[in-house]
Amino acid sequence: METKNPREYLQVTQQDSDRVTGLNISPQPPEANLSFYEEFAIRGIQVDRFQPGSISCSFIVPPRLTDRNGYLAMGAIANLVDKIGAMALYEKDKGMPLSVDMSISYLSTAKLNDELEINSKLLGKKGAYHGTEVVLKNKSTGEIIAEGRHSLFRKPQSKV
Repeated sequence: METKNPREYLQVTQQDSDRVTGLNISPQPPEANLSFYEEFAIRGIQVDRFQPGSISCSFIVPPRLTDRNGYLAMGAIANLVDKIGAMALYEKDKGMPLSVDMSISYLSTAKLNDELEINSKLLGKKGAYHGTEVVLKNKSTGEIIAEGRHSLFRKPQSKV
């Protein structure tokens, strides 16, 4: 395999440019309150089961989240750990928690169009500080792609 120096590897190729140009992200209505980033990053996640403290989702790896080799990018995995970990703490009429710390073990890879099973559960909480665990698995093989620990903080609601 030919090795490239870092400068060559970081050059934007025509294929990379075409992928970005070809993105089709429709504008969101103002009431959706989603940013471009959220629409780009979490579009396609299907919630299979939700209960307080845990969530199970399915996700098919899209081209927009793959690296040059067609694998789910590590940054996309970190984003899924962040978003799905926070979703496990969802409570109506409460703000979403803020990420404090994440630790991710990258154990395998996922390819374009692989279907992933993503499970998150609340490990515990102390005051406004919460800890979750997120596991990404290849749905067809059962192989664990990544496992993350996620610490979050949610501002306590005023009692006034």
